[in-house]
Amino acid sequence: MEKMMQKVRNFWNDEAGATAVEYGLMVALIAAVIIGTVTTLGQNVDATFLAVSNAIAGAL
Repeated sequence: MEKMMQKVRNFWNDEAGATAVEYGLMVALIAAVIIGTVTTLGQNVDATFLAVSNAIAGAL
């Protein structure tokens, strides 16, 4: 029984898994920021190309 309790204590005090969870959260946050940035920039680039296309079509 004592051996089982020692295993439970070791598992409870082990912080190696916490590091993996923290890295996972950081990766998720970075991915969300990248997706938001690319979405915003993509919309701006699309609007710019549309304006240039309309300007070229109007000049012809």
